[in-house]
Amino acid sequence: MVDHFSRRSFLAGATALLTPGALRAGAPERSLHPRQRPEGLNGPERIIRAAGLPGDVAFAVADAETGMGLEAVGGDRALPPASVAKALTALYALDVLGAEHRFATRVLAAGPVENGILKGDLVLAGGGDPILDTEAVARLAAKVKAAGIHEVQGAFKVYSGALPFVKSIDPGQPDHVGYSPAVSGIALNFNRVHFEWARAGSGYAVSMDAPAGEYRPAVAMAKMQVVRRSLPIYTYEAGERLDSWTVASGALGGGGSRWLPVRLPGLYAGDVFQTLMRSHGIALGRVEVVRDAPQGATELARHESEPLRDILRDMLKYSTNITAEMVGMSATAARAGIPASLAASAAEMNVWAMERFGMQAPAMVDHSGLGPASRLAPQDLVRALVAVHGDGTLRSLMKPFLMRDAAGRVMTTHPIKVDAKTGTLNFVSGLGGYMTAADGTHLAFAIFTADLDTRARIPRAQRERPDGARSWNRRAKGLQQALIERWGALYGS
Repeated sequence: MVDHFSRRSFLAGATALLTPGALRAGAPERSLHPRQRPEGLNGPERIIRAAGLPGDVAFAVADAETGMGLEAVGGDRALPPASVAKALTALYALDVLGAEHRFATRVLAAGPVENGILKGDLVLAGGGDPILDTEAVARLAAKVKAAGIHEVQGAFKVYSGALPFVKSIDPGQPDHVGYSPAVSGIALNFNRVHFEWARAGSGYAVSMDAPAGEYRPAVAMAKMQVVRRSLPIYTYEAGERLDSWTVASGALGGGGSRWLPVRLPGLYAGDVFQTLMRSHGIALGRVEVVRDAPQGATELARHESEPLRDILRDMLKYSTNITAEMVGMSATAARAGIPASLAASAAEMNVWAMERFGMQAPAMVDHSGLGPASRLAPQDLVRALVAVHGDGTLRSLMKPFLMRDAAGRVMTTHPIKVDAKTGTLNFVSGLGGYMTAADGTHLAFAIFTADLDTRARIPRAQRERPDGARSWNRRAKGLQQALIERWGALYGS
């Protein structure tokens, strides 16, 4: 249970935030007290009150170069970080795997090849690549053909055991949201299938496919049926080898499309690869998903991802949950062996964060922040941001946070520059990263806000767009900007 923010318990005057000795050689062993500044400007309590934001508010800000704590309200109060957690995951992956790490997806021959005939199994082996798409799989199929293969006599297998299988990142989300798909050691198109519909006579023509670039293979392992009803808009039923969907005809209009989550990622990747191999005249047998890596197999083709640095930049920009989960679990696999579950991987990241940055009590349950049970204190995140500020790696990967005027228009000439990771769940909003004030002062900060009581009352079916969440989030973002402007005026002018 998270205690609600109380104005009576507001911290009069900022308190020491960090223990820089844990981060920098030669730094003081004691906590540094923040510089005292006159309160001529609106204090943080007034800013919080003006935001009119029900729920909890916690933040911390420090000098990014010295680690000196400057101001905090509930800095040690652990709240859901939402997608701000991806900043921590990025640091974890960079530290364990390295910025140049590439994920490999391979096609293997488990048996001899004689005169272009594979006398054994063909294996599509996932290597944890979170950005594998249909175009990359098409190139793999072409490479197999170029290797001289024209017939496969054995089985067709998909190896997915490089990472744990997770049916849904957050099972509490509605079934149809594309941001909470399944996760495994192989993922295709972020484990989403493309559903498209158009009016056809008195009904609808529908398709389920896997488009990327010039390719658009149909998908057999996901089916959609249009049903005469108004609500619910979607229903989902899991089969052993089929994602079975229905959609309400009353919600379709004249036509459209959307991405739906895939719950059987190995079958999905195998389905698409099988189609693309068939385009080269190579027939494969029924897809068989395996968790054990093939032993003694020969590599026929390989696809390597972009460097991890580039993958993380896109993850932080677009806030892709599956990318965070796959790079986080891949880091755990390299650090401590393949984890038993997503939660076990997040627990290993928590241990790493305490060892690496001296965090006090990180309690992540995943790597994306989608799970509402995750908790992180602002001052713990600020510890990490300060520790890595010197090399500039994380800030260079972060997306600019654009300051806005009272009408919501972007202020391109605003004197404060911010690079940060946003985080949004229903009635949860976070922001964490770096700001540069007008005088060049660099600050590291984290702001977490959450109305967990209201969030807990939202029915599962309404969690995609619940009433009131948008206006609450708008007020939260206004609070974030007001605090940033305060810090720029107090500590950077």
